[in-house]
Amino acid sequence: MLSGGREVKPVLPVLITGPSMSPTLRHGDAVLVRTGGRPVRPGDVVIAVFRSRPDLLVVKRAVEPRDGGWWLRGDNDLVTDDSRAYGVADVQGRVVARWWPRPGRIRGGQGWSWI
Repeated sequence: MLSGGREVKPVLPVLITGPSMSPTLRHGDAVLVRTGGRPVRPGDVVIAVFRSRPDLLVVKRAVEPRDGGWWLRGDNDLVTDDSRAYGVADVQGRVVARWWPRPGRIRGGQGWSWI
């Protein structure tokens, strides 16, 4: 699709399940995911598929590029269902906003770091 001479990338709704991204995202939050667009940066919240678990679509934070994919971590350190357990993942899109129940932009990108 073109808009004003440029291609518009799809935005898809995704429902969050589980506690791994708490407190950034909580179970039941609905987010919007942009496929395509700018490249993923460390700190972005993304949807992805682990190469070792291709049946599982996850929402995690991109940490660093590794082996042609991304190393991902959840924001909740008590839950380890991320790259520490499953290895490298292939990113499918970036989470750009939460639209339910607390609308807002999802922070990420270069200003983010592990504490």
